[in-house]
This record gives sequence, structure tokens and C-alpha cells, in this order.
Amino acid sequence: EENIQARIRGNLLMAYSNKHGHMVLSTGNKSEISVGYCTLYGDMSGGLAVIADLSKTQVFAMAKWINRDHEIIPNATIEKPPSAELRADQQDSDSLPEYDVLDEILQAYIEDHLSEAEIIAQGFEAQLVRDVLIKVRNNEYKRQQMSLGLKVSKKAFGVGRRFPLAKKES
Repeated sequence: EENIQARIRGNLLMAYSNKHGHMVLSTGNKSEISVGYCTLYGDMSGGLAVIADLSKTQVFAMAKWINRDHEIIPNATIEKPPSAELRADQQDSDSLPEYDVLDEILQAYIEDHLSEAEIIAQGFEAQLVRDVLIKVRNNEYKRQQMSLGLKVSKKAFGVGRRFPLAKKES
């Protein structure tokens, strides 16, 4: 039910885009896309995913850099706790670790190709790492349907970075 509003918004944006010849930009960042915090046919709608290869912490850092001389992006947008805003008082931290922690785990797994055991050995709580990696693996089907993304890291999602869609977890 929470995803209905995101899908309605995605349909409206795509309809407007088609009518006026514009391109919808998909809004998901690498952190959200990695763990499935993106809605197919909702915020994943669009022709280009411009921040798909930037982690959430990188997006916030970029927003602060853009505002370095004067406010272009409303500071309230940058300072409020991250949320999909699909229900009242929802925050991403209700079901995810804080993004600075999540992004370190994702960096280790996706870009540095470290195993679960190697990431845990870096000092992360074992169950947290397992939960994050399961989310990454379980959401490959969404990533295979997403818009093309701009590549800025050493390992972006897309061609060359795919997991099997039907694989039993061990």
C-alpha cells in the first residue's frame, strides 16, 4: 500500500514526460538501489538515473557542496532525517542502519568485492552485515529493471555487476 503513491507519481511524471517530450530522471541513489529502497514504476521510473552510482552519504555531501556559497537546495531537505515518506513519521533508519554505516558495508561488498566474513572482520556487527547483504542480493530484480545510470565509481550497477535472480540463500 505504501508504494501506491510512488507509483501514481511515477505514472504522472511519465505521462507528462511523454506529452511534452521531456525525460524523467530517476531519483534513486546507490544506497537505496542496493537494498531495494526504491519503488519499481515509482521513483525508479525515468530514462536516466543520474545519482544511481552515488551513495546516500555522497549525495548529501554533494548537496552541501552545492550550497557552499548560498542556499540552492533547501537546507531543510538536507538536514531532515532520510525517509521514503510513504507513511507518517517514517524514517529510513527504522529498518536500515544509519547511512554512514550502510554505505561503508555497501562499499566493501559492491566496490571492494569483500566477502561477508571480510566485512565482519572490519568490525561490523555480523547480523547487520548479513541483513544488508541479503537485501542487496534480494533486490537484484529491481536493479535489472532500472534506468541506465551514470557511472562514477569503480563498480556501478548494470552490465558487469549482476547477481542471479533465482538463487536459494544458503
